[in-house]
Amino acid sequence: MSRKLKKTVSLAAAAAMAAVQCGSSGLFGVIAAGETSSASTSFPYTIEGENLEGATLWTSIYENQIPGYSGEGFAYLTGNALSFKVTVPEDGMYKVSAKIAQILDKEGSGRMETIAVNGSEYSKTVPYTPEWIDFDFGVVRLKAGENTIEFLNKYGYIAIDTVTVSVAEKKDYSIATDELCDSKATPEAKALMKYLKSVYGKHTIAGQQEIYGGGHKDNYEWENEFLEELTGKIPAIRGLDFMNYNPLYGWDDGSTERGIAWVKERNGILTASWHINIPIDFDNYQIGDTLDWKECTYKNYQASGSTFNTENVLKEGTKEREYFELAMEDLAEQLKKLQDENIPIIFRPLHEAQGNEGHYGDGTSWFWWGDRGAEVYKELWKLLYTTLTEKYDLHNIIWEFNSYDYSNSHTWYPGDEYVDIVAYDKYNVENERGDGKSSGPNLLAISGKFDYLFNLTNGKKMVAMAENDTVPAMDNMIIEDANWLYFCPWYDGGEDGGTAFLSEAYQDYDELKKMYQSEYCITLDELPADLYKSGSSEEYLAGDANCDGEIDMSDAVLVMQSLSNPDKYGLGGTDKTAITEQGIKNADVSGNGDGITNNDALAIQKYKLEIIDSLPEV
Repeated sequence: MSRKLKKTVSLAAAAAMAAVQCGSSGLFGVIAAGETSSASTSFPYTIEGENLEGATLWTSIYENQIPGYSGEGFAYLTGNALSFKVTVPEDGMYKVSAKIAQILDKEGSGRMETIAVNGSEYSKTVPYTPEWIDFDFGVVRLKAGENTIEFLNKYGYIAIDTVTVSVAEKKDYSIATDELCDSKATPEAKALMKYLKSVYGKHTIAGQQEIYGGGHKDNYEWENEFLEELTGKIPAIRGLDFMNYNPLYGWDDGSTERGIAWVKERNGILTASWHINIPIDFDNYQIGDTLDWKECTYKNYQASGSTFNTENVLKEGTKEREYFELAMEDLAEQLKKLQDENIPIIFRPLHEAQGNEGHYGDGTSWFWWGDRGAEVYKELWKLLYTTLTEKYDLHNIIWEFNSYDYSNSHTWYPGDEYVDIVAYDKYNVENERGDGKSSGPNLLAISGKFDYLFNLTNGKKMVAMAENDTVPAMDNMIIEDANWLYFCPWYDGGEDGGTAFLSEAYQDYDELKKMYQSEYCITLDELPADLYKSGSSEEYLAGDANCDGEIDMSDAVLVMQSLSNPDKYGLGGTDKTAITEQGIKNADVSGNGDGITNNDALAIQKYKLEIIDSLPEV
């Protein structure tokens, strides 16, 4: 794999990076490092509840005793906010936990409690507990300097014995699997999956949903052209929607052919959703009838008034099952065209099924495929999976699950054996911003949502941002350790009506350019030429000393470490990052074939800084 390296890294920055990374090996005698201020808080930091600002001392909650508290007593959140301050040397992620008790709502589902960090609010449901328990309020971002953490009295009535703030552990992205759930997956699907794993946690891949249905006067390249003019780059992932291939008003809008051209002619990556429609008046619909699109819907029955019963899809012999079989046949026809061209696809069917459950007042999904609850949905997913893979023999699919991310998403998850990637759709410009603003682009990396989805599968599945309004700021993604596999803004409807997601109301153009032009973000021109052939970082890649599929400063560092401290970093060394035989082969790039030397490390740095055009150096 060979990525075109961008001119955003100066020689000084590269030298500083090398200094930091090589310090432990003794390669540099002096390391320039920022000193932690003496005023900085020492972590983990624990404060007694009764010492919080605004707290009063409680030793019982009226007649209710809660023995086992530390200190003189505890705080009880009933009126004023309770707060404290911590000081940190630089922006970073910290875990907030508390020893708490909650003696109300014994028969209920708990009470929603809210903390605020420098004014940004985070809420979690605290269960009924008459005894002290350790409760995790989540990982939050603290800014360099002084930070205020508050417990807000929105619902209140929580006893707080102690609060602890600790430095959050970095995620281990390496535990994500690159093995597909379909044991018969095509070589191309396997190669793409391996590539995705090789960049996960180190980079994010730029994507963009195309407009459909004749938008932009049938210019389906409008979004890409706009982004290229703005940033100088084109996204690597193209988003399609197979919604118009259906048994009702179905028409061929050329999505599949555009997808084929995107891969064959431009070496891009494909993803697709499936807003499959159903008849609104299903009771009077005859299988095979053609309908006007206004008589169809993909909304839930509560919103649309549809008489389609999703639960009946799972019952053989029903009209709903017969209709869904026809819908799957239309879908399979398009996926087969891709498979015949050896093209894999990240497929995200039946998305956002969880909808409003457990979050908004109406408690409903917004799409029909989730409107009968989690158990029906999971069986529907499995039916689609087995039909496409077994009946239609389709194995070019990377299966992406995207129910939503609220506190009970685990109840909607079909299982690891049916899912390859988990994803979230970010729309937080109009609602639930979390950044203290009321309008304009929302640049948050939404690390809390990333963390939830990461933990949903214990890190085993890669986490993507399958749809979004604002593209998060690159610095936020890196600092907040929310390394979304890819982002993919929804299509821009500004010219033909609808939401203009690429407008300045949704995108910060300076941040978008910074993202696209950074090394962190992978664009179309940076995908490997052999993307669908090997997908493996174990094959020869000149300069890739650590065999991670990338050429960067860490490769030069490893070469120097292996030379200066061979017992630890040399071949067979004790450190888990010690160089391997493949790494030695990759790293011998100084042109003389005499094994690795300091000249190889220098050549890698020169390539990184675009002083030389290719490796090996000749």
